[in-house]
Amino acid sequence: MLTIHHLGKSQSERIIWLCEELGLPYQLQHYQRDTVTMLAPPELARLHPLGAAPVITEGELVLAESGAIMQYLLARHDNQGLALAPTDPAFADYLYWLNFANGNLQPNMGRSMLLRKLDLATDNPVLAAQNGRLGRVLDLVEIRLGSNDYLAGSAFSAADIMLVFSLTTMRIFLPYTLSPYPRILAYLQRIGARAAYQRAMHRGDPGMVPMLT
Repeated sequence: MLTIHHLGKSQSERIIWLCEELGLPYQLQHYQRDTVTMLAPPELARLHPLGAAPVITEGELVLAESGAIMQYLLARHDNQGLALAPTDPAFADYLYWLNFANGNLQPNMGRSMLLRKLDLATDNPVLAAQNGRLGRVLDLVEIRLGSNDYLAGSAFSAADIMLVFSLTTMRIFLPYTLSPYPRILAYLQRIGARAAYQRAMHRGDPGMVPMLT
């Protein structure tokens, strides 16, 4: 049986959501953050040296990194067409946005979060430059959603599952407003209406209201 090792309020929500979309049976092992540091508990380090989530186990398999887990599960279990085929006209767009979340958006948010913790002056040039980079990244998502209902095109795909965490739960750690981005907000309403997303969020973080506005 597949087991998802899920750290509350983390990128591992992606894997729960993917399994719900695929109708894939799984067991869920919850881990809670340290209430002071907000870091993962040491139990996760006993599964993987980095001590971070998500991790999946299945028999002898131990696999970390949300992108790798997504590709592994899609390659073995994709019965919904969530991974676009190389023959699909939108295949290149799918690959770009599938990798955009952890290759661009999430790292920019991580840098912004660390800089905020330094309590720099608002006119600090490093802070200003990073704010500009993050703004350009969000602008790109907004532009993309102006001509497409979903990131890869007209159809929902795994690229959406990868990206949504950064637009929602990540705002617990890096508060920011999406009010300048009406297309992103409309997109999040489409995501929030998906039954699989609702089930995943309820199972992964019961009691947490998804940040869709």
